[in-house]
Amino acid sequence: MSESPTGSATEKPLRFSLRVNNDLDLEALSAMALAAEEAGIDQLWVSHDLMLRSAPALLGALFTRTTRIHLGIGIMNPYSVHPAELAMTAATLQEISGGRFLLGLAAGSGEFLSWIGIEQPRPLTATREALRSVRALLSGQRPMDVAGAGEGWTRDAYLRLAPTSVPIYIGAMSPRMLGLAGEEADGVLALLFPPEHFTTASALVADGAQRAGRTMASVDMPACIWLSIDEDRRSADRALARKLAYYGGAFSPYLLERAGLRTEDFAAASDALREGDEEAAIDTITPQMLSLGISGDPDTVIERCRELMALGVDHLSFGPPLGPDPVAAIELLGRRVLPALRSTP
Repeated sequence: MSESPTGSATEKPLRFSLRVNNDLDLEALSAMALAAEEAGIDQLWVSHDLMLRSAPALLGALFTRTTRIHLGIGIMNPYSVHPAELAMTAATLQEISGGRFLLGLAAGSGEFLSWIGIEQPRPLTATREALRSVRALLSGQRPMDVAGAGEGWTRDAYLRLAPTSVPIYIGAMSPRMLGLAGEEADGVLALLFPPEHFTTASALVADGAQRAGRTMASVDMPACIWLSIDEDRRSADRALARKLAYYGGAFSPYLLERAGLRTEDFAAASDALREGDEEAAIDTITPQMLSLGISGDPDTVIERCRELMALGVDHLSFGPPLGPDPVAAIELLGRRVLPALRSTP
């Protein structure tokens, strides 16, 4: 059960999604997508990080291999891809999929954009303008007629396609971007480190929704967490520890502080990786660091997810590494975890 900003309770069905990276090839993604459909997962999001595989191309193929699951790109940005082309991509994938496409939109990674000489001015404004212009184009409107949809649009800037509707999720971490998602988006993709950061992030989204006269019932707020699950708890923990060894030191100090950690706590892992010793780096990851995600055997994962559900989570979104064997992890979710969570009072 979720609560609207005005305090009235509204029932939402419990939903599940997966998030995977675009470093995976089509065969690996297909195996995961088919396993996700079989497991009863509602959504599968594929990242669109620069210099890896093209998420729109991957999804075009995945839609021909799946029948039920919704597939999303998480995320695209208006700096490396013009909003006109974002709308074209969204409209085409929605047509191909028969209505199963989801668009993730955000300012993107400033570091990645710097690789190709693209600056990232006014990220909040750019994201808002892209959201409004893409939505206008998809609905058959001209962005020049929509307030706040950006400049440079002419009367000829409209889609020569039948109007359609595509859910747009905002990728958000900062308070202002989370507020924008609450004000205008269909959903929000907010990485939660630790998972309990959901309470703070969802409150910021709810504040934005309230400013716009909306309730949280109109915003899909998944709890986007890193997951590693396996029947063998140690194997699951080490798979998540490997991920944290590489990326934990890059987390925002504010988020690390929420888990009682500091950037310096990952220095030993970084030193070991520089020496080429991945196993030693994994060994430096403590249980406290592991709390930034969720890892363990099915019973451990179920218990931690239920704690999140008690905070108001009605959509659990599981991200990499998923487990030592991602496909086996998805099957385990479908066989053990999802039924248990759906039966939670």
